[in-house]
Amino acid sequence: MDLSEWIVRQAGLAPDRTAIRFPERDLTYAAFAAEIDRLASALRVSGVERGDCVAFLAYNRPEALTTLFACARLGALFMPLNWRLAGPEHRQLLADCPPKVLLVEPRFVGQIDAFREALGAVPLVAFGTPPQGWIAFDELMERGGEPVAPDPRVGPDTPLLICYTSGTTGKAKGALLTQDALAWNAANSADLHGLTSDDRVLTTLPLFHVGGLNNQTTPALSRGATVVLHPRFDVDETFDAIEAERITLTVLVPAQIEAMVAHPRWPTADLSRLRMITTGSTIVPDRLFRAVHERGIPLVQIYGSTETSPIAAYVKAADAYAHAGSAGRPARHCSVRVSGEGGADAKTGVSGEILVRGPNVMAGYWNNPQATSEALRDGWFHTGDMGHFDADGWLWVDGRKKEMIISGGENIYPAEIENLLMESPDIAEVAVVGRPDERWGECVVAVIVTHEGSTLDAGGVLGLLDGRIARYKLPKEVLFIDELPRTALGKVRKDEVRRLVARKTFMEHI
Repeated sequence: MDLSEWIVRQAGLAPDRTAIRFPERDLTYAAFAAEIDRLASALRVSGVERGDCVAFLAYNRPEALTTLFACARLGALFMPLNWRLAGPEHRQLLADCPPKVLLVEPRFVGQIDAFREALGAVPLVAFGTPPQGWIAFDELMERGGEPVAPDPRVGPDTPLLICYTSGTTGKAKGALLTQDALAWNAANSADLHGLTSDDRVLTTLPLFHVGGLNNQTTPALSRGATVVLHPRFDVDETFDAIEAERITLTVLVPAQIEAMVAHPRWPTADLSRLRMITTGSTIVPDRLFRAVHERGIPLVQIYGSTETSPIAAYVKAADAYAHAGSAGRPARHCSVRVSGEGGADAKTGVSGEILVRGPNVMAGYWNNPQATSEALRDGWFHTGDMGHFDADGWLWVDGRKKEMIISGGENIYPAEIENLLMESPDIAEVAVVGRPDERWGECVVAVIVTHEGSTLDAGGVLGLLDGRIARYKLPKEVLFIDELPRTALGKVRKDEVRRLVARKTFMEHI
């Protein structure tokens, strides 16, 4: 069975229920199933076979989900592209995993045209009116014939989704997720959220990332729920949807929650139907937990990564207030451990690398056996994150292994310092990184973005930490900038922050 059977089954159970609600049109489960049939047939006619890749470059739209499930039917790979990347970056990804068909939103056509010769004879499909040399999506759909029968060679272990990591620490890698990985991830999500067909899920995160695609969206469709899909995140439109669409579940990364809480509508908006808000992706400041909890809504945290589909651990709604800030307990259908010295389990409260094992973990990195062998060892995915379990079995993330600062032989985790600084109402954003130091090996540098009107200076920043952490952890330098470089999901690009700090140090010494 392939994952498109999710939609076929729901179309049989409730054909008239809305599967996807979009600003331009709604799709019932019956209509959604029919569109998947048509697109799978059209892609087959266009030469897409089992194992081939179909690339997709657009803001959120229903066709992204139609393409995912059509690829599932064919046993093909769905490759959603990050629309925030530049043309040369897209060219690199498309060269790494060449598609048989490329579907593109009009606003990105020019970017692809700039290197279209490098793509060869790949059919280029545009939504709306196509430019010269392109095919209209509607025309592509008309090429299809009879529905594609299920392929007995397509099964749980067939790769379905290739998502490229953000590349915050180097060249992006394509995590390869099987149909089974998405199915088990959906089961984990259902356990976390208590998903039923009565839920109405709001998706504003980009579908090119597993957070937008798989935290709630595909799990909701597996359960016959309704997905209210927005092309991009907009604060007012999000408030409108939560109120008018009777939204019960949504995923918001901390940057989105910040925007919501700071908006004048936050104190009075009708959030009464929300059963919980799910968050993750990066550090969640305590003040955001307090702000959401004061509105009577559990803010629950997911821990995971692209390589884990992404759900590996989570806090449930019943535990949200008592365990705010924790990454939760291992997901129902996977295992999580913290590896200490020599690879043995770290002791309670002692930090080590977080490892994940389960059917939701990737099959490997596309076309990169070395990176695969480094990440997948002895059945465990080595996340590169540092964390610890407390005495009650709750997981806490301490920071990235590669971001750990070693100063005078002492390990310093930036997340600890960042969390403390983010408690200040003067600070909008913060990133803590290490800078080479002749005496100590590395020293701590805090890079700060303040709110408008703040008079906070370096001395004030150090005052926020004085007496709260060991002196060797205190920043030796505080740098104020206008904005931190971030990925599409709000993760700070620490490599760019380190380069910024290095440039500043270099300029001061010439």
